Amino acid sequence: CLQELVRDEGVMAEILPTTLPTLPTAGDQTGQTGQTVAIYLVPFYRAEVSLANGLLRLLRAPTDLERLPAFSSVDWEAAFEWLHKKTGSTLAPEQAEAVRLALTEKVAVLTGGPGCGKSFTVRSIVALARAKRARIILAAPTGRAAKRLEELAGLETSTLHRLLGLRPGGDAAYDRDNPLDADLIVVDEASMLDVLLANTLIKAIPPGAHLLLVGDVDQLPSVGAGEVLRDVIGSGVIPSVRLTHIFRQAQQSGVVTNAHRINAGQMPQTKGLDDFFFFAEEDPERVAELTVDIVANRLPRRFDLDARRDVQVLCPMHRGPAGAGVLNERLQEALTPARPDLPERRYGGRVYRVGDKVTQIRNNYDKEVFNGAVGVVTSLSLEDQELRVRMDEGAADEGEEREVVYGFDELDELTHAYAMSIHRSQGSEYPCIVAALTTSAWVMLQRNLLYTAVTRAKRIVVLVGSKRALWKAVRTEGGGRRYAALAERLQRSTKGTRGAGVPS
Repeated sequence: CLQELVRDEGVMAEILPTTLPTLPTAGDQTGQTGQTVAIYLVPFYRAEVSLANGLLRLLRAPTDLERLPAFSSVDWEAAFEWLHKKTGSTLAPEQAEAVRLALTEKVAVLTGGPGCGKSFTVRSIVALARAKRARIILAAPTGRAAKRLEELAGLETSTLHRLLGLRPGGDAAYDRDNPLDADLIVVDEASMLDVLLANTLIKAIPPGAHLLLVGDVDQLPSVGAGEVLRDVIGSGVIPSVRLTHIFRQAQQSGVVTNAHRINAGQMPQTKGLDDFFFFAEEDPERVAELTVDIVANRLPRRFDLDARRDVQVLCPMHRGPAGAGVLNERLQEALTPARPDLPERRYGGRVYRVGDKVTQIRNNYDKEVFNGAVGVVTSLSLEDQELRVRMDEGAADEGEEREVVYGFDELDELTHAYAMSIHRSQGSEYPCIVAALTTSAWVMLQRNLLYTAVTRAKRIVVLVGSKRALWKAVRTEGGGRRYAALAERLQRSTKGTRGAGVPS
C-alpha cells in the first residue's frame, strides 16, 4: 500500500491537485476527485520543487540595472533598424517579439522547428545585449551544440557541465552562494535539460540576470527525468514565443520541409528531391546491408562525403538485426577493417582499431570528457596498454580537438559510434544522417523520435527501411506525457497554493 511504500527513506509522496493523469490504485488514496498521489524518488522531488521555486524567484527578481540597463524603455523600432543595418536582414514579427521578451523578461523561452529562424533570433538578442555591454554567457548541453552556438553568436560558448563546474555526485562549483557572473544567460538545446541539470543551472544564476531557454519542444525529451522545456512552456507562467514561419530559403530544403511534414503527422515526400531519400526494404537483414552500402559507397561517391566524419547512422534501438549494435559491427568492417600491420584490442565483445569512430558513454571528470563526446581512435599501443582518441566534441575545450588517453582497463567508457541511437544523437548535427527503420523496433517508432532524427541533418537525410515502420513512426504521437508536476508547481505558486504532503 502507499503508506508502506513511502516508509522507504528514498521515496517521497505528495497529494497534488493537478491535471496529472490519475494513477490506478486499489481504492481511493486521496478521498477527493481531481487530486493525484505523486510518488517520487527523493532527489527528483527535491529537484523539481527547487527548480520551480528557483524559476519563480528569478522571474520575480528585478533586473540588476547597474549591470544591464533596462530594455523596457528602449525604442524598439530604432533597435530593430540598428539590427537591420548590422545584419542586412529584417526580423519577422514573431522573431521581434522573442527579442523583446528575452531582454525585458527575466526568464523567457524561444522554441520552434528547423528553418524558422531560431539562430538568427538568438544572434539578434546577443547583438543587442552586447551593444548594452551586457555580460553574456552562452551554453548548451553537448559539445557539438555548444560549438554550433558559438559559431552563430560569435561568442565563446561552453557545455553546461563545464560552465557549472559539475563534479562527481552532482555537486557544482557555482550555486546560490557562488553564482555565475552574467547579465544574460542563453541555453540552447534546452529540450535536453532534465530536472536535475535544470535545477543545478537555475541555482547558479544570479537574481538580477536574465535567462533565455532555446530549443525545439517537439524533439525527444531529455534522457533523464522530467520534461522541463515542455512543462515550462505548458505552465503559461514563463513568457514564451514559438516561431512558426518557415523562411523562403529553408522552404527549398527537403530536409526542412519534410521535418515539418513529419511533425504534422504527414508522410515525407521524396519525389524530385536531391537531399531527402527513402530506400524501401522490408527485410531487416537487408536493411542493415543496404545501410552499410549507402554509407560506405553511395554517399561518398555521389556527394563527396567522408563516411566517418560527415555521415551519422541513427537507429531507434541498439538491439535488433538493424540496430546500432549490429550496424556498428558491419560499418566497422566496411570502413575500418582489420589489417595485419596494425594492432587491435578486443574488449567487452568489441574490437578497437586505429581509425574507429567512438563515443564516450559516461562522464569522466578527471579526463574532462563527458557522456556523448565523439572522436576517432588515432593510436593504439599494445606495449603501453592504451589507445588515444581525438575528441571533436564534448571535451572540456569545446572549440578545439584534443587527444584523450584511455588505458585498456578504461575501455568500458567507450563504444563505437558509426551508428548510434537517436536518443544519443540529441544536441548534435551532421551533414548527413542515415536512419534505419524496421518493424523490429515497433514500440520505439514514434513521431518525435523520427522528427529528432531528421532534424539532426544539415544537408541530407536518407531513410532506409520498411514503409510500414515509417508510417508507424509518422502516425504515432509521442508515448504519452511524462509524470512530472513542474508545470503545476509553477501555476500553483503564482496562485499562492501548495500541495499537501502524504504522511508516511
